[in-house]
Amino acid sequence: MRVLLSNKILMITIATWAIAQVIKVFFGIIRERRFNFKWFIGTGGMPSSHAAGATALATSTGLHSGFDSIVFALAAVFALVTMFDAQGVRRAAGQQAVILNQVLDDMYWKGKIEADRLFELIGHTPMQVIIGGLLGIILSLILYQVWS
Repeated sequence: MRVLLSNKILMITIATWAIAQVIKVFFGIIRERRFNFKWFIGTGGMPSSHAAGATALATSTGLHSGFDSIVFALAAVFALVTMFDAQGVRRAAGQQAVILNQVLDDMYWKGKIEADRLFELIGHTPMQVIIGGLLGIILSLILYQVWS
């Protein structure tokens, strides 16, 4: 456990992800004027904690190993794939689930089908991903200096 806690890059990534989640909860409270624990563990919302964590991983890896290292290249590609998935594939799947649930509701109320609702996995808008990515870069630059 001590080895994991001494891994500066891992700790920066986890701290950045957690900060992004707290910001997301804060925005949710302001927007809806209530607290919802699901915001801590749920997907979607502003900022993207996926993007924040992935860019923090890439940035802190670059600071530690060099921006010309193979390890940074891997982390940067991972961050790009994560951010593309967060705003592209997952968002489209969430929108499809919403529509399919509406169809199931219509069919259920007409007595023709009985089915479980689909999980509406909500992805991110491009702006949520951009803000999350910028947050990840900024926080990793700050936290890297703090943990040095």
